Amino acid sequence: MAAELGASRLLAPYFSSSQIVWTIIIGTIMIALALGAVFGGRWADRDPDPDRLYRRILIAAAWIALIPLVGKYLIIAISGLLIVTVSTNFLVVAAFVSCMIIFVPPLFLLGTVTPGLNKFATDSLDTNASVVGRLSACNTIGSILGTFLPTFVTIPAVGTFVTFLIFSGVLMAIPIVYFVAARTRLVASAVSVVAFVVSAVASPMSGFAFWESNLAYEGESIYNYLQVKNLSDRTILSTNVLFGVQSVSMKDRGLTGMYYDTALAAPALADRADSALILGMGTGTYARQLRRYYPGMEVTGVEIDSKITALAGEYFDQPADIPVTTYDGRAWLAADRNTYDVIMVDAYQDITIPFQMSSTEFFKLVRRHLNPGGVMVVNMNMISDGEGSINEALSDTIASVFGASNMLTADVPNATNRELFAKAADDGSPLADAARGDLVANTAARSGDGELERYMNGVSSRLREVEEPGVDATILTDDKAPVEVLGMRAIDRLIAEQAGPYREILRTEGIGGLMRAVQ
Repeated sequence: MAAELGASRLLAPYFSSSQIVWTIIIGTIMIALALGAVFGGRWADRDPDPDRLYRRILIAAAWIALIPLVGKYLIIAISGLLIVTVSTNFLVVAAFVSCMIIFVPPLFLLGTVTPGLNKFATDSLDTNASVVGRLSACNTIGSILGTFLPTFVTIPAVGTFVTFLIFSGVLMAIPIVYFVAARTRLVASAVSVVAFVVSAVASPMSGFAFWESNLAYEGESIYNYLQVKNLSDRTILSTNVLFGVQSVSMKDRGLTGMYYDTALAAPALADRADSALILGMGTGTYARQLRRYYPGMEVTGVEIDSKITALAGEYFDQPADIPVTTYDGRAWLAADRNTYDVIMVDAYQDITIPFQMSSTEFFKLVRRHLNPGGVMVVNMNMISDGEGSINEALSDTIASVFGASNMLTADVPNATNRELFAKAADDGSPLADAARGDLVANTAARSGDGELERYMNGVSSRLREVEEPGVDATILTDDKAPVEVLGMRAIDRLIAEQAGPYREILRTEGIGGLMRAVQ
């Protein structure tokens, strides 16, 4: 179980921690354990030699100890190979292949342990069931410890790499004690110890993003991989080493050039701009922008990851007077009794959308917390239009709550984001009728900032109306919200667009041409 939880944290910075990736991890590891049990039983019946059993444990322990050192390099190599050869389901295939190569071999060897122990512990058929029961109980207790300790103790305290080393070290100690006591396999034991020491010394020298040279911080929380990068004009937070930027702080205090700028249309589209709630505060980029351009607004933030909130104060100049609650956005909203003029929904865990914050039930809850004429703005990442897209499903779901006539979208230039605005209006007048004129005029009147006014003039030209959901529309609910599947499709399309030229080079010029192209 510790290896399984470690696998999820090792893969998440590259492939996300969605339910799909979790399914791949659990499925491949269960297959490995099942095959190990079958072969372990056969080997124990054929040759009940405890030396062989302890040798397999030793090999598995050494393998797991080396995962922090070589695992990240294998993942990048596998991803680089597959990204130019796999046309669909890239993340699924890459996560599956990574699991098969990195985690299946040691878990297969560990799967052989229980049948072997059963063989050695059983000396009478009269007590065979009792022996199996005790072994099963011990196995379950070990699984409980391997579940709770990494999640609540070792990963938050010392990180994924050290967690692998802790549990592999405990596992390695068992066969080493046996072999030293028996004065056999001493060379194998020494080699395993050397491998453990090398990994323990070398693993911390490079992180998940080992190719980066300008990281101000790299670490983990209970929920996310966290990376803070210092650039010449900005500081950015990422929760994935391959995709996306979750927060940014500009060093010149101006517009960010990202989706936050377009989202600043919300206070101008609302009837009033006195209060704002941000669900998915991150390091407070949107809060800082609101504070800069709408200094009179009262801003409240909710962020589930307390480590991100801590980084906001340390690296991103988060204003200390903006209250931030550490809680799940939906659960907090259900308990809150206040209403707001603007509600920003920007809740992502790595690159995935929490299903409970994408359903009709959630958006109804948001609407109840909007003042009359208030505006909800939703950041939709991974633009991918067409039937069956995640953005179409989100738009149709929100339209079923707010009404399509009260909604507008604006694509963000040079980005994969789309901002969706939904107004809590019951007067029947479509939002689009006055939005374009009101957007610029209200921005000028409420912010008094010429730069923002000019930017909103460009946003007004990008505003698009939303169509009413059709009879076959995908409406996301708490019971059925396949956001992971829809999100994976969007990622596939984005990867296909970016990797398409390289795939063509590989097809026409072979490996040599591809290597020249990426140099």
